[in-house]
Amino acid sequence: MKKINILIIDDETAQREILKGFLTRKNYEVYEAPDGTAGIETVSAHAIDIILTDNKMPGITGMELLTRVKKINPMISVVLMTAFGTIEQAVKAMKEGAYDYLTKPIDLDELELLLGKIVERKHLIEENEMLRQQLKSEHNIEGIIAKSKQMQEILSLAARVAPSKASVLITGESGTGKELIAKAIHYSGDRKLKPFVAVNCAALNENLLESELFGHEKGAFTGADKQRIGRFETADGSTIFLDEIGDIPLSTQVKLLRILQENKFERVGSSHTIEVDVRLIAATNKDLRKLIQDGRFREDLFYRLNVVQIELPPLRERKTDIIPLIDFCLKKYSTAANKENMVFSREAIDYLLKYNYPGNIRELENIIQKAVVLSRGNIIAIDDVTVDIKGSPNSSRDSDSPNLNERIESLEKEMIEEALRLTGGNQTQAAKRLGISESNLRYRINRIGNK
Repeated sequence: MKKINILIIDDETAQREILKGFLTRKNYEVYEAPDGTAGIETVSAHAIDIILTDNKMPGITGMELLTRVKKINPMISVVLMTAFGTIEQAVKAMKEGAYDYLTKPIDLDELELLLGKIVERKHLIEENEMLRQQLKSEHNIEGIIAKSKQMQEILSLAARVAPSKASVLITGESGTGKELIAKAIHYSGDRKLKPFVAVNCAALNENLLESELFGHEKGAFTGADKQRIGRFETADGSTIFLDEIGDIPLSTQVKLLRILQENKFERVGSSHTIEVDVRLIAATNKDLRKLIQDGRFREDLFYRLNVVQIELPPLRERKTDIIPLIDFCLKKYSTAANKENMVFSREAIDYLLKYNYPGNIRELENIIQKAVVLSRGNIIAIDDVTVDIKGSPNSSRDSDSPNLNERIESLEKEMIEEALRLTGGNQTQAAKRLGISESNLRYRINRIGNK
């Protein structure tokens, strides 16, 4: 793994030397500049990953530097170093694209922790982008939106588990994209040249499900007028995806367990044993542990399936993904409908951001598809998106739509409250979930509380 290049910009020589010595010992490649002008020259000449810059400097200020750096390379993470008296400016800089800020004198432990988070995030983004490009170019899989930290971590986990043969259990509410993640795992692994085989277990009764999975011999049951090859045979050397695994009957669970344990099975109506090499990915929106307690799901099968678990969050818990999903779906369905330059009105976007999407991504996609079809022009109005979701307690239409700043503040407050709820009020864990420092979270909580 290549070294991370860090540029220190500060007009105080002693400060630069202290930071350079510390970061060099931590195995970073360190550059330094005495002012903003020299810093811009360094950015233009070298592949800089992270910038630590003083906020108040002669000539180009930290804010001005931030703006110019983002124009050169928006992927550079900029951290402002500021005195306590100018924290407000640093927070303003974060709204303009800075990653975070540190107060002087710099706490080296806090700096190391912050840099670790930045590096981890950069690796996640690079890993996920490589995965998305691979899926899109090689297998035409699109629609994986991962702006939120939760989805970035999920894609990272999918990429890591892909090369193995380990069984994967994908859980989450209906419509969260479980099959898409299963395809991402398959097409990123060693079995990608073989077909991805998917079965919806809830769509078939017990007899049909066994025949679908394991195949049957001619005359095995009424209507079996010829031999049928099952999905496990089709998936030999590849991946089989069993959706709604919680709906399979106990008798089928026994046969499924044998395949996981021995890689063997018999077709319905046959005593001939067939051996296969299949990677199994299962998905469910049900609580399998509750089904085990109720005697409806085998505990031994659960542990065979649950070698690696990927839990997909509902869309209401990853709201930073909503706008990118809207953009993706709008482009997809406007192209299909031969409608060019389609955009949502401000009221329609506001409405879509407020909605809680009980049907998750699938529901959002359906709403946008219908809106594109119903729209009379190239501007999608609020009435075009509310046709299916009127009366939702979380999507009421306001007579006065908020402006952009109000909407950002409202979304920020909602995300902070949700993070605190999910972590039981633990600010350290909430800050980690949000991808910001704990001091930054405390500042935001105090600012929201004072409004």
